[in-house]
Amino acid sequence: MDERTDRSHDTREDFVREDDSWVPSSVLPTPDPQDGWTFRWIRTSTLGHSDNTNVSRKFREGWVPVTREDHPELKIPSDINSQFEGNIEQGGLLLCKAPEEKMRSRTKHFEQVAQRQMESVDSNYMRENDPRMPLLRPEKNTRTTFGKG
Repeated sequence: MDERTDRSHDTREDFVREDDSWVPSSVLPTPDPQDGWTFRWIRTSTLGHSDNTNVSRKFREGWVPVTREDHPELKIPSDINSQFEGNIEQGGLLLCKAPEEKMRSRTKHFEQVAQRQMESVDSNYMRENDPRMPLLRPEKNTRTTFGKG
């Protein structure tokens, strides 16, 4: 007869595995960073319909399609019937890159546009101000807080 060990002597620690935690894959892979370049996925189609207007506008902004040879670490098949042969396209999105300096300039431009819009809204709001019943000046500062825990 085989001798059995009592299960009460077994502990959970005996069955703990090494750290092989599973992490879900990203829907869109991230290319290895390159100095001086910013990467972005550009929409080429929506619901199976080409969006040539969006692609054309992004190319005029300075975005350039990334070739497969430049990033061999991204081992993904290209979309079926892709019009960007030799580039990295997945799910109607094309991987593109642009010079960091140009994108910083673009960001600065849109921040200035937003600032002018806010000044215009505030000016229009305060135009209705009457000393007999003053309007409250909108608060201009925002604050982000994080919970404790």
